[in-house]
Amino acid sequence: MAEYSTKVLIIGSGPAGYTAGIYAARSGLNPIIVAGPQIGGQLTITTEIENFPGFPTPIYGSELMNNMKQQAENVGVTIHEDIITELDAQQRPFVLCTENGNCYKADSIIIATGASARWLGLESEAKFRGFGVSGCATCDGFFYRGKEVAVIGGGNTAVDEAIYLTNFASKVTLIHRRDSLRADKTLQERLFANPKIEVIWDSVVTEFVGSYEPLSLTGLKVKNIKTDEIINLSVSGAFIAIGHHPNSDLFKGILETDAEGYIITKPNSCATNIAGIFAAGDIKDPQFRQAIVAAGSGCIASLEAEKYLASLNK
Repeated sequence: MAEYSTKVLIIGSGPAGYTAGIYAARSGLNPIIVAGPQIGGQLTITTEIENFPGFPTPIYGSELMNNMKQQAENVGVTIHEDIITELDAQQRPFVLCTENGNCYKADSIIIATGASARWLGLESEAKFRGFGVSGCATCDGFFYRGKEVAVIGGGNTAVDEAIYLTNFASKVTLIHRRDSLRADKTLQERLFANPKIEVIWDSVVTEFVGSYEPLSLTGLKVKNIKTDEIINLSVSGAFIAIGHHPNSDLFKGILETDAEGYIITKPNSCATNIAGIFAAGDIKDPQFRQAIVAAGSGCIASLEAEKYLASLNK
């Protein structure tokens, strides 16, 4: 068991965490990042990224996150591959413990643990994730220009993504397990009025199918839950839109969260209800979930942490 002390402890190693670390290090705060269970965050399982500024040609998500990691280390960020399991927010400095038995004392904390997409849980889904199966239409929709795709879900996210994908795809099939949508009426009206969108009701995806050399999705097996009829749907992409869950279990009962578990921060700020603890990226953002937004949020959290520490004369 090792003990560490730092002015700024950052929990999470996605775009928000690395950006917070870079800004904190350049401010001379000697930050430590505890990377969490998925080093680099969700972008490490994303293939080509075309919408992150500064890259005139597509860059793989894993490469982008490795670049961020190297940049953070180059400016002086210490990165520990461990998982925070306990937080004592009553003490000053804050005390945190990890899965590996390490202990941290921190004058301030930036939480950048992100949110995870909910998946269907099929083995074939995991196999084609990043190779036709996606959890983000905004991230990956461009790659399906002129192709047929499917969206699985029936809420606002699913309908939003189906409508968005019509900007690229030749046809979008929305697959929903019920006979009516849960999305807002206005969104439903837009969906039903779009000639590119077809809805398959009362149905679930039972299998994702495709080629393996190279790995590429080519279709779905779709089962009607009322008749048990199975159809084969030819698509090049499938977008899972059944929601996200914030990685905030550790902080429940300590920090103020909304009904879904996203950490609540002050308006136009990353400050939480506890002075000295800040939240950045998808852990506080149920709406946009974009890497560039998370990175900007990490910058804000770091600047606010610096200001907070200055008020303590640290």
